[in-house]
Amino acid sequence: MDQFAIEAIHLNKTFHSRQGFFKRRLKSTLAVEDVSFTVERGELFGLLGPNGAGKTTTVKMLTTLLLPTAGTANVLGMDVVKQTAEVRRHIGFAFSGSRGLYNRLTAIQNLRYFAELYALDPEVSRKRIPELLERMGLGDRGDDRVETYSSGMVQRLHIARAMLHDPELLFLDEPTVGIDPVGSRELRQIIKDLISLGKTILLTTHYMAEAEELCGRIAIIKKGKIVALDSPDALKRRISGDSIIEASIKAHQAQALLDQLKSMDEKTSIEWRNSAEPEMLSIRTPEPARVIELLSPYLNSEHILGLEVRNQTLEDVYVSIIQGEEA
Repeated sequence: MDQFAIEAIHLNKTFHSRQGFFKRRLKSTLAVEDVSFTVERGELFGLLGPNGAGKTTTVKMLTTLLLPTAGTANVLGMDVVKQTAEVRRHIGFAFSGSRGLYNRLTAIQNLRYFAELYALDPEVSRKRIPELLERMGLGDRGDDRVETYSSGMVQRLHIARAMLHDPELLFLDEPTVGIDPVGSRELRQIIKDLISLGKTILLTTHYMAEAEELCGRIAIIKKGKIVALDSPDALKRRISGDSIIEASIKAHQAQALLDQLKSMDEKTSIEWRNSAEPEMLSIRTPEPARVIELLSPYLNSEHILGLEVRNQTLEDVYVSIIQGEEA
């Protein structure tokens, strides 16, 4: 058995399009550039990045929906280009949103239809469909049309569809997007349960707290390149000596505090968010005591309305990397 569930080796993907009135000008866009990573069997691996960063294109290459322009990818020991049909028989892919389901059919009708597409034995599908609906918390809603489902229920049905043929490897594309907090918590528990069953999962998400809770390792992709790859704790340790100080400032008073903070060394970064009342100063510093000392004369005045000191979060690290401070 191959050690890795996924092995991406120098993957590249370039898209070509014709532009201009007569479509004579050819434009090439490099969406993924030299992407390499591995996912071990039984691992929950996160792929994070802003819109347009290349994560969806990467996933589509790994799931045989797009051909790489260059590089190779092996999924469960099989080449995604040379063994496409075999790869598809052993993976599951859950879309976000309502794509991939038929809203006017019931959940059971949807799953029966996809079971036939997977060429499952009818006896197997008759047993497996109610088991999956029960596992996804949809046991009492199987005869209801999908159009009556909430967003969270639709996402759970997507996972049930992806699990019909009992794949070893699952690709979950932003499964909790647009779902309320209760539904998101339920879905995260389902994902944890799938890992406990021995499944391997590659998860894309925009939610840092979700990635930190679920993923053993995370790759951050920016402009088509992986710029960081490690466990959530290791990523936070990259700038773990820093603290975040957030000060709520009375309108039009922030500039005076900025002038005071300019005396800090270059390791202290300041973000001024002045789009709302009150204005906010977010200060990342390895010397929180010194910053608080500088701000202390203003604490009992009308300048500072509130002050909070906290440790770095994965979101802080992600923003720092995406903005180029750590890339």
